[in-house]
Amino acid sequence: MSPANGCLGLRTGRTSLSEQLHPAAPHHLPFFIPGPDGSDTLLVVMGVFLVAVILWVGTLYWKLHSLPERMAHKSQKLQFEVVAVLGLISLFTHMHIFWIAGLLLAMIDLPDFGTPLRNIAGSVERIADAAPSTPPADAEPYSSSVKIEHRGVGSAKQGAQDHA
Repeated sequence: MSPANGCLGLRTGRTSLSEQLHPAAPHHLPFFIPGPDGSDTLLVVMGVFLVAVILWVGTLYWKLHSLPERMAHKSQKLQFEVVAVLGLISLFTHMHIFWIAGLLLAMIDLPDFGTPLRNIAGSVERIADAAPSTPPADAEPYSSSVKIEHRGVGSAKQGAQDHA
């Protein structure tokens, strides 16, 4: 037999380990020490906390990233689309200047030039539809009703002298 086995009391069949607690050993272990069954409560709690914090920070990041688009949603369609494109460029290139440009563009209220121009175009179309498209039969064509006299420079001076 080896001396190691003799130290453990295997020769006699009895163990030399005592069932008594050592006087310096703590009677109650803190919660962060794993139990004898191997379950680590602190590890499980911190794992759940870490997953929750990552999801919360990710949600906060996406809400902050979509802030310019949500601000520009109430504005004109073209402005909204430009802000959305700037946000996508910022997201894929990681260049924050595009996000800042989109935020500034969303904050500025651009004047609406399209609506007055559409109103003018609609009015012109109504006027064009109301005007007769063909001249009346008794009216002469424009080229024959307007007579243009072509006088030379000398004849214009002579006509001015005749009136004087």
